[in-house]
Amino acid sequence: MSFGSFIPVGRPSSQENRLASKMDASRLQFAPKQRTVLGELSENEQYSRFLGQGGLNSKHGSVSENAFPAASFSSIPSCLSSSSFDVYVDEPNEVVLPVTSGMVEPEPQLFEEDMAAMQHKDFRLFLDLSSGSCMDASMQSQPEDDPLSAHDVLTVAEYAEDIYQHLRDCEVKFRPKPGYIKKQPDITNCMRVVLVDWLVEVGEEYKLCAETIYLAVNYMDRFLSCMSVLRGKLQLVGTAAILLAAKYEEIYPPDVDEFVYITDDTYSKKQLLRMEHLLLKVLSFDMTVPTTHLFLRHFMVTEPVCAKTENLALYIAELSLLEVDPFLLHVPSKIAAAAYCLANYTLNKALWPDSLCAFAGYTLAEIAPCLRDLHKLYLSADSRPQQAIREKYKGSRYGSVSLIGPPRSLPIH
Repeated sequence: MSFGSFIPVGRPSSQENRLASKMDASRLQFAPKQRTVLGELSENEQYSRFLGQGGLNSKHGSVSENAFPAASFSSIPSCLSSSSFDVYVDEPNEVVLPVTSGMVEPEPQLFEEDMAAMQHKDFRLFLDLSSGSCMDASMQSQPEDDPLSAHDVLTVAEYAEDIYQHLRDCEVKFRPKPGYIKKQPDITNCMRVVLVDWLVEVGEEYKLCAETIYLAVNYMDRFLSCMSVLRGKLQLVGTAAILLAAKYEEIYPPDVDEFVYITDDTYSKKQLLRMEHLLLKVLSFDMTVPTTHLFLRHFMVTEPVCAKTENLALYIAELSLLEVDPFLLHVPSKIAAAAYCLANYTLNKALWPDSLCAFAGYTLAEIAPCLRDLHKLYLSADSRPQQAIREKYKGSRYGSVSLIGPPRSLPIH
C-alpha cells in the first residue's frame, strides 16, 4: 500500500477533499526521496540479519526481500500468556467543545496614559528591535556544527550542583527494568537491536536531534518493561516512541503521516495514534527523563575537550543504545562518564579528570565496569551487521570519528 492510499469508506466531503489535497502537497514538500523501511520483525529473519545476511530496506516503494514480510507474522504462537499485548484498545470518547456563535470579544480600549507610554522612546526602540522577525531567537535550532553549546543552561554556576543532583535522582526513577527482554514471551534482544538501528536511520533521514533518539529508546524500553508485546507490534511501539520523542524535543516534529509512511504503511494512522495513547498511559505521561546524551553534554561543558573528542564520545555513547544487556545495568550518568573516559583516552591518552570526579561524584574505579563494557562494544562496532550509528558518525559533520580505531586495551584493573 502506497503512502496516502488509505481512503475512508463512502463519498468524501469537500472538506475531506481539501484536507487530502493539503496532505498531498505537504507530503510532496516534506517526504524524503527514499523511505527508511523496516517492515515487521520476524524472529527467523531477525537472526539472519543479526548474522549480517541482510540490511535495512531503504528503497522507495514496497518492502523488498531484505525487509521483514508481513506474511511471516500472520500467526501468533498459542503459548503466549494472557498478558500479551495487542494494539487494539478502546478509543477515547470524543470531547466536543461548545462553540459560542455570534459572540465577539470586545477589543480593549487604550487610555491616554497608555498612548503616552507607547510614544516613549524606549518603547519605540523595543518595537524596532522586535520587528525584524516574527520568530523568537530562542526558537531557532542550534547550528549543526555546534552539538555541545558552551552556554549551557545546565551549568549556571548558582544552580549547577542542584540541577545535576536532580538529574541523578530522576535517572533512577525513570529507568527501564534491567533484563526485561528475558521476560518478553515473543520478542528477542536481536529484534530490539535492529529496531534501535532503524530508529537511528529514521532520525538521520528526518534530521532529528540526538536527544530525540535517546528519549525514544527510553520510552520504548520503559514500555516494554511493563507490557508484553507481540513481535508484529514491536515496530509499532518503536514508531510511537519516536513520534512522542519528536513531539517533546523537536521544534518542528515530522507529521504523524510521515511516521506511518516510514513503516511502509504496515500500520495505519489510527493504530499509531492508539499506540501513542497507550504509551502515554503506561508511562504516566512522564516524558522528561535524563538521558546519557544529556549527562554527556553536562560533562563536556564542565570539562571541555576538543571537537573531535566530543564527537567520539557522542558516537561511543550512542552505541550503548543498541544493547539492553549490560547497559541497562548502568545508569545513564555512568554510561556518559564511561563514554567521556573512553573517547578521552582514545585521542588524548587521559581518562577521568579530577574536576569531573568532584562534580559527577564518580571515581574512576566506580566507572571501570561500565567502561569495560563500552570498550568491548566499541571494539566490535565495525563488525556488527547494524551499521546505522557508525554510518552516521562517518560523516564530516562529526569529523568521521567512527573511523577512529579503538584502543586495544585500557589502563584500568
